[in-house]
Parts: sequence; structure tokens; C-alpha cells
Amino acid sequence: MTSMTVNGRPVRFLMDPETPLLWALRDAANLTGTKYGCGVGDCGACMVQVDGEALRSCLITIAEAEGRFITTIEGLSRDRTHPVQQAMVAEQAIQCGFCTPGIVMAASALLEKTASPSEAEIKAAIPNLCRCGVYPRLARAIERAGRVARRQERISAAPVPGISAADAAREVPALGIPGEESD
Repeated sequence: MTSMTVNGRPVRFLMDPETPLLWALRDAANLTGTKYGCGVGDCGACMVQVDGEALRSCLITIAEAEGRFITTIEGLSRDRTHPVQQAMVAEQAIQCGFCTPGIVMAASALLEKTASPSEAEIKAAIPNLCRCGVYPRLARAIERAGRVARRQERISAAPVPGISAADAAREVPALGIPGEESD
């Protein structure tokens, strides 16, 4: 049995200790924001924070994570109000979204250590691959998130998740609600 703290909660995994943390998070803890990309540490889609350091969860076993504090994208901010999340949206640095959780985790770890990172520090700290090519906007988003974290700038918040099906159908008439007839 392997124990650690995941997103502020104690967790015990009854899995082989050599299981990559990625699979324990996704399959056992149902924290699917951590993505499987390459499985060999090249892409960064599986990036999480381990004791505040951005690490690729496909390269760390649950035995190596024993007793440590793990933060996934789900634990960073439940309502998407973390400065990095807000800046990524504001700078339109999200395309398909597959790599976004890993990038956000790496960027938030960087900003915890360096409140005002240089472009070179950003490039060094964000090893993630993005097939959509958002890199120029990504650097601007991280710089902006730093300003927000330092309270030098504000970003109007994106809507919080959890809109109801009825509200979505009213906003977008092409969507229907199962069981309700349209006029």
C-alpha cells in the first residue's frame, strides 16, 4: 500500500509500487486531467507538481511518490481562477487543450519559484510539447499570470464550470434537453 497526499487529501493506492504515478492518478483516483501523451517523459502532458516541483508523472512511480504532496490540475483551482489558467484563456494560449493541464502545472510551479520570470526562464521551465504551436502566446500568458499573481494586473474571470444542461440549451438553442419537446 502506497500513501501520499493528492490535492490536499490523504490517498492510499493498493497497486504495484512500480506503477507510474500517472496511471494511479488517472485509473485509481479518476483524476483524468493529467494526460497520457508519450509515456516516456518527452511531451509533458502528464505534468503534475510533486512537493511543488513540476514532474512528469509517467516517469515517477507511486513508490517514489510515497509520503509526498501531489497536486494535479484538478487540485490547482476548482473554479479555474488560478492566474495561469486565467492568463492562458485571456491570451488565447489554448487550442485543442490536450497539453494545457501539463503546461499549466509547469507554469504555476515556475511562478511559485520566480514571480517575474524572464523569457529564457519560461522556455527552460516549460518543456511541454504543444502540437498546436501556442508557444508565443504561452510565454505572454505566463508573463501575464505573473503580473496577476503579483497583483499588478487583473483578468476578468472566465465563466466557472458547471453550467446546467437547461441553461446551456437556453444559451445555445441548437442544443436540446432530452425529454423536453421544442416548440
